[in-house]
Amino acid sequence: MSARHDLPPPPDLSLQPACDDDFEALLSLRLAAMSESLQRLGSYDPQRARERLSRAFEPSHTRHIVCAGERVGLVVVLPKDGHLVLDHLYIAPSAQRMGIGAWVMRQVLAEADAHGLPVEVSALKLSEADQFWRRHGFELRHDDGWDLHYRRPPRALAAPVAAAEADDEPRRSAAGG
Repeated sequence: MSARHDLPPPPDLSLQPACDDDFEALLSLRLAAMSESLQRLGSYDPQRARERLSRAFEPSHTRHIVCAGERVGLVVVLPKDGHLVLDHLYIAPSAQRMGIGAWVMRQVLAEADAHGLPVEVSALKLSEADQFWRRHGFELRHDDGWDLHYRRPPRALAAPVAAAEADDEPRRSAAGG
């Protein structure tokens, strides 16, 4: 499998809010996105997947990933004490390896950085996601035997453009140089 993380994302990507009525569609998308990994681990259980998603389902923290008007994924970011938890990030199999997940991560991390918050995420130990998380600045903090737990510290925001442009102007010395 080749690395495709250098691809530009498709045009027309957006994050749109979810509502209570979206649960079944989101569950269907989660099952499609996770079934291969979970079957490989021998732990594919649709009822368990339903329970896990329903425990954390907060429409106010859930967004659809939309590409060209079609829902192709979901992302759930939960505020916790002094940090954010990326609780779910799923991309439909037909939309994977197109740069969509990386685009979503840039949006989530920009929001976290704007608030000065670290982001935490957990992933199945034997999933192929480890390199994805590391590419986005996450550091492995803990391995509990089943999941890997990552954390990405907040990044300083870039200086405003006006200040950066002022720094690029030639400097004149007090001696009239």
